[in-house]
Amino acid sequence: MNTMKKLGILTFLLCGMLATAQKSMEKDFSSIEDKVIEWRRYFHEHPELSNREFETAKKIADHLRSLGIEIETGVAHTGVVGVLKGNKPGKVVALRADIDALPVTERNDLPFKSTVTSEYLGNEVGVMHACGHDTHIAILMGVAEVLSKNKDKIKGTVKFIFQPAEEGAPPGEEGGAALMIKEGVLQNPDVDAIFGLHINSQTPVGMIRYKSWWNMAAAQRFVINVKGKQSHGSQPWSGVDPILISAKIIDGLQTIISREMNLTNEAAVITVGKITSGVRNNIIPESAEIVGTIRTLDYDMQKQLNRRMKEMVSSIAEAYRGEATTEIASGTAITYNNPNWFLKCYPLWKL
Repeated sequence: MNTMKKLGILTFLLCGMLATAQKSMEKDFSSIEDKVIEWRRYFHEHPELSNREFETAKKIADHLRSLGIEIETGVAHTGVVGVLKGNKPGKVVALRADIDALPVTERNDLPFKSTVTSEYLGNEVGVMHACGHDTHIAILMGVAEVLSKNKDKIKGTVKFIFQPAEEGAPPGEEGGAALMIKEGVLQNPDVDAIFGLHINSQTPVGMIRYKSWWNMAAAQRFVINVKGKQSHGSQPWSGVDPILISAKIIDGLQTIISREMNLTNEAAVITVGKITSGVRNNIIPESAEIVGTIRTLDYDMQKQLNRRMKEMVSSIAEAYRGEATTEIASGTAITYNNPNWFLKCYPLWKL
C-alpha cells in the first residue's frame, strides 16, 4: 500500500472527529507523500537503539513544533508527545508510533541503508530499522501535518504519541509504553481511544489487515541460568557440562509448544535468541545463560507455558547432574482491539 493511502486510512481512524472532511483532505494527502518517503528514508539511514533515540526525537519534535502543535519532549527518556486541539469540542484520540531500531546489521545495497554502529550489552553491533518503525514515524509525522492544516474540521483533540523503546529498554533500565503511561501520557488530556498501525512485508500492497479482540501477542523475556561443574574438555566425566544441558533444555522447551499447547485455540512461541557460555575451546565451563522470548495470545496459555518452562528446565538440568533456574519477566500485555471501534470505523475504510 502506498504512503498516501496509509496516511488517509490512519486519518480515517479518527472516525467522527473529522465529520465529512475526508474527501476535502485528499489533496493534502497527495501533497505530503514525497515528504513522508523522504522522512522514512532519513530515519532508516539514521537509526537509534531503545532509550537512545535522541536525534530521532529531535527531528520529530522540530517537525511538530513547526506545525504549531503543542509538544512535550523527554517523555520516558526520549519520547515525544504532541497535542492538536480542534476548533470544535469532542473526544481525545491518540495516534501512536514507535521510534526505536534494533541491534541488526543491514545487508543490502539501498542508497539509504544504515551504516550506523553502536554498543549493545557490551558488544559493538550494527543498528537497523528492521521492524518498520522508520515508516511508522514518517506516517505519523505526515498525519500530524495534514491534521494541523485541518484543525477547523476536527471535533475534539488529537494526541500524537511517539514511543521510544518499543523493542524493550536495555536491562536495568525502564522505558517504553509502560514508562510513558507511568509518566501520564494518557492523561492531561485524558485519552478516550488510541490507534496505531504496523507495516509488514507479508500483507499485499493495497490491503489492510485488522483483527478484533486479541491481536498482537504478549511478549515476555526469559533468562535461564544453568550451573554445571568446570572440567577439562578431555575429561568430561569429571565435570558437569552446562552447554550440553542447555542444548537439552532448548530442545525440551519446543516440546511445550508442539505437544502441550492447544494451538487450535491461539498461537504461542518460545524463541531462544542468545546463549552465553565458556571462554576456551578445551574447557567445559561452569555455567551457561540462555536468553529468549515468549509470545502468547491467551493468558491461560501464558500461565501454563510459564509454569511448564520452570518445571521442565529444572528437571532437565537435574537429569544431567546440573542445576538451572528460570526467570520470566512480566513483559508487555496482549494488544486488544475493541471490536466496537472497528465496526464504527469500517465504513470509512472503504473510501
